[in-house]
Amino acid sequence: MPRKKEKPLGNLELKVMSVVWNLHKATVREVKNALRRRKPLAYTTVLSVMQVLEKKGFLRHETLERKYVYYPKVSREEVVKSNIKHLANRLFDGSAELLVVNVLESQDLSPDELRRLKQLITAKERQTQKKSR
Repeated sequence: MPRKKEKPLGNLELKVMSVVWNLHKATVREVKNALRRRKPLAYTTVLSVMQVLEKKGFLRHETLERKYVYYPKVSREEVVKSNIKHLANRLFDGSAELLVVNVLESQDLSPDELRRLKQLITAKERQTQKKSR
């Protein structure tokens, strides 16, 4: 689990984590090859990013056949939630309502997306009502 006051991951860190999440485990070379399609990176750059992610508590490694194989220690969902909280705190003074309002006002949502959001709000209302009883 990352430290509570940890800054959100940078763009390259998120790209590396995305590759590891998708592969479930990965060597530095596998991550480098997966990222090559987007932008060529040096092996040492990818290695450094993965070492930093390990120090931050997002990855762990095992040595298999003389290679470091990295595994995610934190789920994609945990990182998303953490980044959303950070964004709400940074831009909206911690207000989830303002965050959602700004997303709704700034994005063109499909009828299916709006329906899903309504379902989530209804479920959250029921959950809150049960807790208050």
